[in-house]
Amino acid sequence: MSKLKRLSGAEAIAIFKRFGFEVHSQRGSHIKLRQINSTGKETLTIPNHRELTTGTCQTIFRQACRYIPESELFPYFYE
Repeated sequence: MSKLKRLSGAEAIAIFKRFGFEVHSQRGSHIKLRQINSTGKETLTIPNHRELTTGTCQTIFRQACRYIPESELFPYFYE
């Protein structure tokens, strides 16, 4: 079984920028990323922390799988 990587908020944001997401807004330490396509607006919220907990990384991964195929996203989040 693969192990979940410990990412920082900046690393997670960089991953989603590769998939076409752009920084939309920020409130405190939470950054909203948005992607607009033919199906509508897709939004992810990423805490801009030095190190994200494994539960937060897993939740971000699950939410992002609604917009990005899991097979494409898996190498960035799992070892």
